[in-house]
Amino acid sequence: MERVTNPLRRRYIMDITNFSNKAKQLIDDIKGICASAGLGGDANEYKIVTQSFLYKFLNDKFLFEIGKIEPRLTSYDELKKLGDNDYDLLLIKLGTKSAHLKPEHVLEYLFQHQNDEGFAKLFDDTLNDIAVDNAAIFSVHTAGNTEIRLFEEELIQDAVNDKSKHDVTARQLINKLADSKFDFHALFSAGFDFFSTLFEYMIKDYNKDGGGKYAEYYTPHSIAKIMAEILISNSKPANVTAYDPAAGSGTLLMNIAHKIGPDKCTIYSEDISQKSSNLLRLNLILNNLSHSIDHIIQGNTITEPKHITKKFDFIVSNPPFKIDFSDDHENIVNLPNVNDRFFAGIPNIPNKDKDKMAIYLLFIQHIMFSLSDTGRAAVVVPTGFLTAQSGIEKKIREKLIEKQWLKGVISMPSNIFATTGTNVSVMFMDKTNTDKVVLVDASKLGTKVKDGKNQKTVLSAEEEQKIIDAFSVGTSIEDFSVVVGFEEIKEKNYSFSAGQYFDVKIAYVDITKEEFEERMEKYKKRLNDYFEESRELEKEILEQQNKLMYKNSDKLSLI
Repeated sequence: MERVTNPLRRRYIMDITNFSNKAKQLIDDIKGICASAGLGGDANEYKIVTQSFLYKFLNDKFLFEIGKIEPRLTSYDELKKLGDNDYDLLLIKLGTKSAHLKPEHVLEYLFQHQNDEGFAKLFDDTLNDIAVDNAAIFSVHTAGNTEIRLFEEELIQDAVNDKSKHDVTARQLINKLADSKFDFHALFSAGFDFFSTLFEYMIKDYNKDGGGKYAEYYTPHSIAKIMAEILISNSKPANVTAYDPAAGSGTLLMNIAHKIGPDKCTIYSEDISQKSSNLLRLNLILNNLSHSIDHIIQGNTITEPKHITKKFDFIVSNPPFKIDFSDDHENIVNLPNVNDRFFAGIPNIPNKDKDKMAIYLLFIQHIMFSLSDTGRAAVVVPTGFLTAQSGIEKKIREKLIEKQWLKGVISMPSNIFATTGTNVSVMFMDKTNTDKVVLVDASKLGTKVKDGKNQKTVLSAEEEQKIIDAFSVGTSIEDFSVVVGFEEIKEKNYSFSAGQYFDVKIAYVDITKEEFEERMEKYKKRLNDYFEESRELEKEILEQQNKLMYKNSDKLSLI
């Protein structure tokens, strides 16, 4: 817990904490309304929660920005007094700082009309109008160039099957939304830390790890922070691009944009999940990155790479590791420039266990292909990738060393993801790297905690900083980090595992002659047991060999 002695700072933290609690209570209240309408746990619940909260945010942000232009225009009654020409001029001055709302779009107008017959339709029509009017800026695109708008066309009417509950549900929502107001003066000072926490709270029940073919694994903030801090370090980039080819709801992109500065970078992404793309849009809006929404694509990055002609300054990714992409295999093989993009090869379709096809190998190659000449990347990989002795894994590692693009690797603790037992590492690339490579073994760090039915490892702030410092400074710490050259990595058969480069230490312990003889006797007995087991195996092999016979089918068979 932060100990604050400055009275103004203490008051500021209290204000933000209080508002954070109120905002979270609003989210819980919306979920309660959904439960009353029979939507608890329903697929439509997250739409109502996220879209009604987004409407509340856009309403308050609109009034806040309009108030900075003309302080008196902070209510529906004042806005409706403006003539059409004056209102159009006001919206021109507003620009892209907020969504553009008409007077009858503001929450206050809906609140005044909540007792009208057919209020649910008015509520839905209002959100629909806002989506249409702001489509140019706030629409997410699919790989097939279809627009996914801000709001559902009939949010309440489609989600709630019981028509008798339409108006009741809409009325309950508008009352809860009107109860509080976003204080943007305070919130913009708090910035990313506030909105990232609020966003994660809002979607915690809707972005579950696992489930379905394209499982969505929520990247822990510790990993996202480490990736962003190391990628950007002390550099001060401006007018740069940041890309995630498997973006999910955008945790990695938000962290790197926060580190660079929202006004200094443009975000690009692609993800096959419509739900994740919509959540990413919400994340961008909350974090003052609305200018990048036009570059958010819902599509299959491997088969339909929408940003294929662009090269990026920064790439971050936690791609899916293994899924069945056998249905797309032929399409991938026949893609234009397939040999350039997937230089190391495409995993074959196995006869069984197709769901274990290593799609992450395609994402790594796609990331390497998408980096600019001075680009940097950080990608989460299964730790087994670091030492695989053959196949596509080995070819990728060889190219990273031959081109001197590898900046380093951090091996993370087990269970850093609560929902998968796969050990993960973060691999860093830097096309400007001509120096050394930093390998960090952080597998022994962290504290085990329960996360529902699962166990996960949590890194403390001090442990995160230890990893960041060791990597950024490039220091060798006993049994933790090592700095090596490219030739040394070649000599180790292109292994990226830190442990293989640590000094081997032999511990000498004084023992008596009796203790020595006792240990040697135990070793001798163990060896005799192994020899006996070996003889039994040899006997069984010979017996099986004698059962083999030759048949006309030109095949050997066992009788």
